[in-house]
Formats: sequence, structure tokens, C-alpha cells
Amino acid sequence: MTEKEQIIDAFKNAGKPVSAGDIAKTTGLDRKLVDKIFAELKKEEAIVSPVRCKWELK
Repeated sequence: MTEKEQIIDAFKNAGKPVSAGDIAKTTGLDRKLVDKIFAELKKEEAIVSPVRCKWELK
């Protein structure tokens, strides 16, 4: 499973908007890597921010 897939799974399991820090803690991935993948997901419009600093799958 790639890091991107791990992050998407973490979003699905959370069931609520989460921060990059929450995802990093849940997956055990490095925060910088999570931020990088978040940037990719934002560019692909796969995630949206309903609340400041919190993200969820679109």
C-alpha cells in the first residue's frame, strides 16, 4: 500500500474532518510526507476543507 493510499484510508476511517497532524499520528507517516501528499490531493481536488485546518475527502 502506498503512502497516498494509507492517507486516503485514514480519511475514510476517521469519518470526520481531520488535520494533517491527525493523519500523521494515525498512519505513523512523517508529517512532511503527509503535507506533501495533502498538497497533491488538494491539487487533484480529492480533499476539501470544511473547517479551517481540517480536511475531508470530497
